[in-house]
Amino acid sequence: MVCRELENAVVRLLKHRPFYGHLLLGFRRRSCQGRYPLGVTIRDGVPTLDVQPELFAAQEPAVQTALLEHVLKHILHLHPVRRKGRHSHDWDLACDLAINPSIADLPPCAAMPARLRLDEGLAAEEYYRLLAPPFDTGNQEGQGLGNASPDSGQHVEAGEAEQPNALERSKLDTLDDHASWQQADSTPERLAEEVVRGLVRDAHRKSQGEVPGELRSLIAGLLAPPLIPWTQVLRQFVATAGRIGQKSTWKREHRRFGHDTPGRRKRQRLTLLVGIDVSDSTNQAPLRDAFARELLQIARGRDSQITVLYAGSRIQRIDSLRGAPGVVEAYHGGGFTDLRPVFDYARTLHPRPAAVIYLTDGYGPAPENMDFPTLWVLTKEGQKPVAWGVELRLDA
Repeated sequence: MVCRELENAVVRLLKHRPFYGHLLLGFRRRSCQGRYPLGVTIRDGVPTLDVQPELFAAQEPAVQTALLEHVLKHILHLHPVRRKGRHSHDWDLACDLAINPSIADLPPCAAMPARLRLDEGLAAEEYYRLLAPPFDTGNQEGQGLGNASPDSGQHVEAGEAEQPNALERSKLDTLDDHASWQQADSTPERLAEEVVRGLVRDAHRKSQGEVPGELRSLIAGLLAPPLIPWTQVLRQFVATAGRIGQKSTWKREHRRFGHDTPGRRKRQRLTLLVGIDVSDSTNQAPLRDAFARELLQIARGRDSQITVLYAGSRIQRIDSLRGAPGVVEAYHGGGFTDLRPVFDYARTLHPRPAAVIYLTDGYGPAPENMDFPTLWVLTKEGQKPVAWGVELRLDA
């Protein structure tokens, strides 16, 4: 159970910094244990806030608000998915250096560029280049701090190196738990960008366009029409949703029994539930044809099980695509739209679908809570019906 102090902090944000407050409402929240009060990541396309209740409750209210702003800025800047194989300690520290100077009321231990004699206002990648020794060829674990000095034809005396002081750098730590950033590896960067765009659009609308000054240029870019083709976002979302299974193969030796027993190899099995809104807004041939082509390409290219539901106020038809040719038809059922029956049906399936994809205009009641990773494929004039889920527009 998430602590009451977090709820109070969210209320303070909604009153005094509404953009951050509404942004936070789009996150899944989890209680956790560890030595940090907060952690944040994007896991399988879902923005997630981890809270250590006792440590968070022990902070002063102003510090609690500052810590929430800190983790939200990590997500706005896509820090968890921008690591790209960099040394984790130096990247984590570089990300904190990039955002901390713009946040008031942080704890005294917060990493600041001035402590390392660095300028403020640089991007995380720029701080990383200044922090990470270019001659370090070790592994990606640990802090990567040593006492070696570079020598490529010109000797560098002690104290003359351009790298920030290693001893001072070793004293700095992040304010939040970055270990959960490893979970962001399951989400491609471009899909994560679309997740953040959806969060920003929703928070911007609900806060009547009131955006913190230091975020205006960043938010303007996220509110601009994306340059990412919707087909690519759909494929990346599906790629994160595949179920891991096992299959026997004689091409691999069994680890315990050698060649007398077939080995095992992992395989990705795609299990999706696709909802098709049968209202007039989605009953458009070009729109459904484009959506159907992508679904069929996905179904043919993988070991897949895709269940297609045509639904309005109730489920009116059920089709199945299993890696074979098929069509997603224009089926008109009339009546009003209720988005809940598709999710109710999803809970009855075995195996449970890895994700739900819903083609709709979004106008209709939807479940309050999310049971499955969900991609809302919206029409041009549609609206995202709830805060959770990833938003994708076919005209983008």
